[in-house]
Amino acid sequence: MNIDEINNISDEQENSQSESKKYQADNIQVLEGLEAVRKRPSMYIGDTSVRGLHHLVYEVVDNSIDEALAGYANKIFVTIEADNSIRVEDNGRGIPVDMHEKMHKPALEVVLTVLHAGGKFDKGSYKVSGGLHGVGVSCVNALSDYLRAEIHRDGKIYMQEYAYGKPTSELKVIGETDHTGTTIIFHPDATIFSETVYDYNTLANRLRDLAFLNAGITLTLTDLRDLDEEGNPHQDVFHSDEGLKEFVKYIDAGKEPLIEDIIHLNTERNGVPIEVALTYNTDFNENIYSYVNNINTIEGGTHLTGFRRGLTLTLKKYADDNHMLDKLKIELSKEDFRDGLTAVISVKVAEPQFEGQTKTKLGNNEVMGVVQTPSRLR
Repeated sequence: MNIDEINNISDEQENSQSESKKYQADNIQVLEGLEAVRKRPSMYIGDTSVRGLHHLVYEVVDNSIDEALAGYANKIFVTIEADNSIRVEDNGRGIPVDMHEKMHKPALEVVLTVLHAGGKFDKGSYKVSGGLHGVGVSCVNALSDYLRAEIHRDGKIYMQEYAYGKPTSELKVIGETDHTGTTIIFHPDATIFSETVYDYNTLANRLRDLAFLNAGITLTLTDLRDLDEEGNPHQDVFHSDEGLKEFVKYIDAGKEPLIEDIIHLNTERNGVPIEVALTYNTDFNENIYSYVNNINTIEGGTHLTGFRRGLTLTLKKYADDNHMLDKLKIELSKEDFRDGLTAVISVKVAEPQFEGQTKTKLGNNEVMGVVQTPSRLR
């Protein structure tokens, strides 16, 4: 290689570096509407695999559960259609359809197309809610190649259709009705998700949990892909009268119990409703499920930390007061008090601080104290 060739390469490198250093206004991208969700979906639903696919259903169902928590719904129907689209229907108040004064479009369209828009920010609409970020159903819309919303309210049936987060029709009246409620039908976008086939058992497990966590509410799951010889679809109905007590019995089915009755606590402290059910079996493993506003906090958080501390303090004090440890030659650890424990803890927090939109860990420090405080169990 001669000196001229070396100089040419050097000039090309300098030009390339000069171009890469340019950072001007036209380098700034502005993502409008729900484009940000489609650009980075994992930021909003965790991932785009099977887990994220099912999270879409949870987001819509959680809205119906919020209506139930507010006292306006007691029935939720989830249907897997033959084409793997999902229908979620409730008998709540129905998403508002009147014109939004600030956005100059129907409230339904605002809810479905604008991030951080919803009734969860208005404390008068929902005292507690799992979807406080206001991005749930709009994310579902953004990540679906088709979505149809049907609203029953004010004696009319309203309908609007969407694709990829954008409306494809105007809001219109398609009939009359004698009840209220919301129906959301959506089909996940195959260009976003690596898998678009829903697993019945995964959805059934989530709906079963919700039934235990919300005594008195009925959730029905129907699979139109799975028909028997008479053409009837596979279906399960989930309903619980005793709530968490039945949940613990379900979890511990087949295990040898150490105590006869399920210990149950249902109280409220500092405006935080707390419900706990627990029992002990002959296993040595600890088995605790924690929830905040019906969201399974699989990574725990302050409520779980408070429960563990409170349980240890209560049992240790009882043992000391009754001289049960006087002859013990070793010091019991906090883990010793949780051998064979099965428990479900559920708290309702008006303004929860979750880590991420998928809400796997609670961060509210004040919740730790109210859960930890020992209380008489019944």
